[in-house]
Amino acid sequence: MEADKIYINGTVQEDFTFNERVAEVFDDMVCRSVPFYGAVIDCIAGLLRQMACPGATLFDLGCSTGSTLLELSRRLEDLDMRFIGVDNAPAMLEKARRKAAMFSRTGDIRFVEADITSVDLSGADIIICNYTLQFVRPLVRQDFVNRLARHLSPGGILIISEKIISHDPRLNREYINMYHRFKRQHGYSELEIAAKREALENVLIPFSIQENMELLRQAGFTSVETFFQWCNFASFIAVKPPEGQDG
Repeated sequence: MEADKIYINGTVQEDFTFNERVAEVFDDMVCRSVPFYGAVIDCIAGLLRQMACPGATLFDLGCSTGSTLLELSRRLEDLDMRFIGVDNAPAMLEKARRKAAMFSRTGDIRFVEADITSVDLSGADIIICNYTLQFVRPLVRQDFVNRLARHLSPGGILIISEKIISHDPRLNREYINMYHRFKRQHGYSELEIAAKREALENVLIPFSIQENMELLRQAGFTSVETFFQWCNFASFIAVKPPEGQDG
């Protein structure tokens, strides 16, 4: 795993983008930038173990280098599920395919290069958007979630993980301080932290827990809950009503 040194000099030449340079260090970047990343995947695997039907089709929108799909396909192998990873970054998908081949998972997982807002989601029983929705422009975010709800099968599951904000100014500041402490503990310098924050400023726009849950409820999901939170990161599960039942 190549170490993330993209912002080691504290310089920002462009807004953050999922290019080839980022793809090569992305796995290290995620481990050092997303608190309890592995624990969230543990929770997702446990929930799907209990709730997914054998033969279900799972889409991971914004799959990046495929780490989530690789782990889920390994842990849920006996459920004979179809795993489809979707991303619009060729460099990310190239690395995802290399990893799938390395771990002999090319028969379990298919990767598709496409825009997640328009990709064909036919047959979706489960959709995962891990740290993806925050990159969808706020003005179209509700429409995007509505589309996911429409394409999910009755009783289908949507799982979302996001960076979040608090509308309480003091708590929001304390959460950010905790997050920066986390990044320092994982080897990032103050220069790197500041540069990464600047690069993401116009690209990653987080909502609060309440705003994310309202998106899901407005889309018609009946059961909507958080299943994990660490300061300014949270994960949600939403269940579409079974056929014949209203939201």
